[in-house]
Amino acid sequence: MTQIIVQGPQLTRELADEIAEKLTGQCQWRDSFALIENTQHADLSMLRQQYAVDINVLPAEFETDNCRLIVMDMDSTLITIECIDEIADFMDLKPQVAAITEAAMRGEIDFETSLKQRVALLKGLPVDMLDRVYNERLMLNPGAELMLKTVQQAGIKTALVSGGFTFFTDKLKKRLNLDFTQANVLEHEKGYLTGKVTGDICGAQAKADFLIKCCAELNIEKHQAVAIGDGANDLLMMAEAGMSVAYHAKPKVQQAADTALNHCGLDGVLGLLQRP
Repeated sequence: MTQIIVQGPQLTRELADEIAEKLTGQCQWRDSFALIENTQHADLSMLRQQYAVDINVLPAEFETDNCRLIVMDMDSTLITIECIDEIADFMDLKPQVAAITEAAMRGEIDFETSLKQRVALLKGLPVDMLDRVYNERLMLNPGAELMLKTVQQAGIKTALVSGGFTFFTDKLKKRLNLDFTQANVLEHEKGYLTGKVTGDICGAQAKADFLIKCCAELNIEKHQAVAIGDGANDLLMMAEAGMSVAYHAKPKVQQAADTALNHCGLDGVLGLLQRP
């Protein structure tokens, strides 16, 4: 049975009923979303252009009540910024670094190469500038805290994986009570960045492996996990999950993901999980 979730700041009960009628389906109104079932068809492209709401077909094999893990990307997914771009801004190199970031997120260059190029430009930056990025520029995306608190109260484990840096994921793990994190380690000497990372790079395959590892540690199946991302280096991870969510993502990611949130904040994940 096809299940369609409709949600967004502009959604009203009347609008949900109108969409359900066009899909010849039955609409169940919830507090923050609508569930449409028994539709005759699910060609949603025209409806998505017509209405400023998120309209998503849930994966048929994904059981929302059986979700046990949510794995998120960090930069531009959990948080509003790309940390490396903001770090570079303190060296007046943000345009150069941001251009490489964008190319990597679109999938035009491989992530590992792009990360090495960007980190090399940060050589000589005082380490304490990372604190300024965290304190002055890092903000959570709308709905992030509500989503995390709600799923954590329901016993769902939460994980953060990033092609960014452990300096930020470690702080967010403690702040948001996350269960698992993984990211890259910035090398530094005598209080300054060396322009290198320590150890293996956390790229696309590492993110996928991280999700699989978290599932193994929790003794759950991959189809019990949700993966949320926005860039090309999230695609391998998203492909491993029972439900993938493209969050305000690049076109390539939206095309590949099971679901996409373009109007909702991260609290839209709760609608996809059919949790009030």
